[in-house]
Amino acid sequence: MQVAALASNSHKAGAAALEKESIQTIVEFFPIDICESRQGAKYELFSIKDYDLNNHPYQEGLKAELNSSFGVYIFFDSRGRALYAGKAGKQTLWNEMNSAFNRQRGMVQAIMRVNHPTRKQQYKTNKKISRQIVKEQVPLYELATYFSAYRVSRGMIDVVEALLVRSFANDLLNIKMENLNKRKTKKKTK
Repeated sequence: MQVAALASNSHKAGAAALEKESIQTIVEFFPIDICESRQGAKYELFSIKDYDLNNHPYQEGLKAELNSSFGVYIFFDSRGRALYAGKAGKQTLWNEMNSAFNRQRGMVQAIMRVNHPTRKQQYKTNKKISRQIVKEQVPLYELATYFSAYRVSRGMIDVVEALLVRSFANDLLNIKMENLNKRKTKKKTK
């Protein structure tokens, strides 16, 4: 009888630990403070340096946590509406999020804009020149204002991402709808 009770208690403790460790919040609605990467080739979500160029302990800790974790993330616009949900299963959250932040997505991620001149020239009123509103591709770094990131156990990353994408299906700029029943199976070798 004691062995059965011990096994039952052990099973319950294991299940509770699994629930607690399955999905953990790293950060929610963290404000993006866009900065150039060290090489200047792309943008990063935030810098670990403050305005005096000293390390900011909170941001340094957050970057370290994102750089050592795998899971799912969501980018939000300035009104807190979800823009993009993604997963980081092959590379860390920090690397995947910065990659997604800079990735070109074609016309899936487009808004209506007017193209104004960027070279030095005289302003002309709309009586002289009419500028058309056109659909223009816009990178995520021009749209996202906040992000949330969650550490997810490796076996659940695909399922949690699919759930997020389906939860925000009409709001997200994700290109494809993830399969909620997607399971990774090992190929049998002979």
